[in-house]
Amino acid sequence: MRISVIGCGYLGAVHAACMAKLGHDVVGIDVDERKIRDLSAARAPFYEPGLEELLTDVQATGRLSFTTDMSAAAGNTVHFICVGTPQKKGENAADMTYVDAATSGILPYLAPGDVVVGKSTVPVGTAARLARLVQDHEPGAHLVWNPEFLREGHAVSDTLSPDRFVYGVPDGSEDHPAVTILDEVYAAPLSAGTLRLVTDHPTAELVKAAANSFLATKISFINAMAEVCEATGADVTRLADAIGMDDRIGRKFLNAGIGFGGGCLPKDIRAFMARAGELGADQALTFLREVDAINMRRRTRVVELTRELCGGSLLGHRVTVLGAAFKPESDDVRDSPALSIAAQLQLQGAVVTVTDPKALDNAAKRFPELQYEPDLDKAIAGADTLLLLTEWQQYKELDPFEVSNGVAGLRILDGRNVLEAAKWRAAGWHYRGLGRP
Repeated sequence: MRISVIGCGYLGAVHAACMAKLGHDVVGIDVDERKIRDLSAARAPFYEPGLEELLTDVQATGRLSFTTDMSAAAGNTVHFICVGTPQKKGENAADMTYVDAATSGILPYLAPGDVVVGKSTVPVGTAARLARLVQDHEPGAHLVWNPEFLREGHAVSDTLSPDRFVYGVPDGSEDHPAVTILDEVYAAPLSAGTLRLVTDHPTAELVKAAANSFLATKISFINAMAEVCEATGADVTRLADAIGMDDRIGRKFLNAGIGFGGGCLPKDIRAFMARAGELGADQALTFLREVDAINMRRRTRVVELTRELCGGSLLGHRVTVLGAAFKPESDDVRDSPALSIAAQLQLQGAVVTVTDPKALDNAAKRFPELQYEPDLDKAIAGADTLLLLTEWQQYKELDPFEVSNGVAGLRILDGRNVLEAAKWRAAGWHYRGLGRP
């Protein structure tokens, strides 16, 4: 297949490279000239494990190219829209500027039989609106909504071997001509057993919003239980193990900690609430307000616990924050709980140093007032208190006996509940987890 990918950010760059890996001829299109230069040189504009190696591999075949010229889409059969839908400033709603611009930009190059495939996470109703736009310009073209389900840190494997495909077509019918074309695009993973579901447009749009809302609810639920555990002396990690044995519940996403962040879950649940309000169904999603509130409250709780660890005052205490990215195996700091906590600690008088294997450049752009140190040993040298806030493997594997040689105080707050408490306490540390006695 000949494929265009409009938008070469996190979603688009990965999707373009993976489609080329599957054997298609792909052109990635973006307005950002620097991003296009980097991708053309097989340099990923962000950190994602395996992506640069994949870019190098597929560009050597000649099946993948990048450009800022939208006319490069001419002659291609399938056009993926992979642009961002950030939260509007001062509102909960999604900003549809980029999706609308990408769709309008592709219209002059559509031909009969072409398929425009939306992958961006959008408010329900968007696909129907854009489908009318496509049909008005080229009656023989089709618009499908095909939501993405990528996990940062696993995006390449999630694209090449996803757990499911959802195709949203206007009539929800398996007989729609766009279904056959998408089946050809995804022939390799489908033949390997990936499940496929064909729905109507609104159902496909709701899948990603509903999935992210469920995951966010599960995370906030166990964090709410952590608050109850702290009040009762119970252990939230053992509680999660126990309820996770129920196969109706499952253990995944039941890890109490500092809460979720990133460019998807926070803004997606807020946009979902906003859209429900526009549709007159806001009461159906009022629980998401509490999900969001619990999540934000975790950050304040970590600041409070750090103050307790420091003897009741943060003033002048040297605190080293281990982790800046919102999750490991990523350099994404959008709505990062770790950085939010670091900034709050500094505002309250602590001397804060932040370290992270990949995310410090991005962190410095978001919070230039914080101090950053890429070298882990230098970052923890002389620290009065350590905060593990992003569960990178190298932090999980720290030896408490070795670390004690470089710090000024043996205090650690495990914001992700990933360390062996007994091991750290045996080494003389004052260990504190979240929701743990």
